[in-house]
Amino acid sequence: MGAKELIGKIIKQENIDTIDVNKIPKTFVINVPDPYKSYYSRFTDIDKPVAVIFVTKSINSFEKILRVTKKINDTYNLELEGAKCEVTIKSRKLNGVRVRGMNRFTDVAQVQQYYHDEGFGFVKSEKFSDTEAVIRINRFFEIEELDKGIYKSIIEDGVFYVELPKFISWEEFKRITIEVKNNMTDRSFDIAKGILYVNGGITEIVRVVKPKATIDLLKTIQQKYIDRL
Repeated sequence: MGAKELIGKIIKQENIDTIDVNKIPKTFVINVPDPYKSYYSRFTDIDKPVAVIFVTKSINSFEKILRVTKKINDTYNLELEGAKCEVTIKSRKLNGVRVRGMNRFTDVAQVQQYYHDEGFGFVKSEKFSDTEAVIRINRFFEIEELDKGIYKSIIEDGVFYVELPKFISWEEFKRITIEVKNNMTDRSFDIAKGILYVNGGITEIVRVVKPKATIDLLKTIQQKYIDRL
């Protein structure tokens, strides 16, 4: 039905760790682990970071992050994806640059240095592991419509999006997600809340991560959310 490139936001809850080596010394870098390596080990390379967040001293605009990331990619022949993000740990909020596309953890320090050379300042280092956080990411989406209100990502394997008819708060989303998963035979999928900016308005979505998910499964998940709105 044709591909679309859109801007939007994903909000997800993850358990995160700090990166304590292979970074600019005394800076704050977060590793967002792949929550699906236990389900889908063949999709996961343990030496390849899924996503890394460079925690910054100030809020950087999405436009600046995109411009700098493109410059780094063009200069060093890389394929990084940079995004604006906010990390909330309890009542504390951190600002950062979420970066994907690194081939190994040993690349983190060099990539971080490229952003530093372009004027990004980083927060002093902290150390923790398996800490629950809510991550909000402003990013581009490249999607293809599979059915009405059902989409798949063109750039990420096993990633799908389903539309919802109305806004739900983060607390409502968490409650409904527990109910939905408790009423599914197959619970081996990840769910995140999101929005897409479409035609001057906002479309509410749920992101589903499940390799080879069928349209029937995605429709079932969608309907279970709709039934609880």
